[in-house]
Amino acid sequence: MAFKWRKWNRILHRDFGYFFFGMSIIYGFSGIALNHLEDWNPNYVVITKKYYTQKNISKNEVNRKTVLSILEDIGETKNLKKYYFPNDTTLKIFIKNGSIIFNTNTKYGQLEKIRKRPILYEFNFLHYDKPKKLWTWFSDIFSGSLVLLAITGLFILKGKKGITGRGAWLTSLGIIVPFILFLLYR
Repeated sequence: MAFKWRKWNRILHRDFGYFFFGMSIIYGFSGIALNHLEDWNPNYVVITKKYYTQKNISKNEVNRKTVLSILEDIGETKNLKKYYFPNDTTLKIFIKNGSIIFNTNTKYGQLEKIRKRPILYEFNFLHYDKPKKLWTWFSDIFSGSLVLLAITGLFILKGKKGITGRGAWLTSLGIIVPFILFLLYR
């Protein structure tokens, strides 16, 4: 009985594809997000708001009570951590997940808060930060499996739509395009 390599090729391709579906989604979405770091922060949403206070803010007169009253107007009373004056005309207030900077002359301030992007933060953590050694091993196995999936995928179809026909052209293009881009950007 002859070895049925096409049958085993399909089985390997199918089963590795199913098993690593989740990893493919994680690495696919986070890969796109991490490719555009110069355009946005894929891990956090930054929220900024401008505020005005009628309270007197002077370096000599501000205390915790004054800061809490300012935060009360903004709805951040429960989040106060610390405050200080980096210079005579600026009050900086640190709150949970952010900060507020007030100009003591104009009484205008700006709140800046951050929050984690749901799902994408976790995907990026797994993709980019590599949490533990066990994850690194799993990621390495996934990477090796991508190579196996690519090779087995070449031999799924037979004939003119397979690797000896249309597949050969598409595979060649898939090799040539990254090589050309490498030469352009090197």
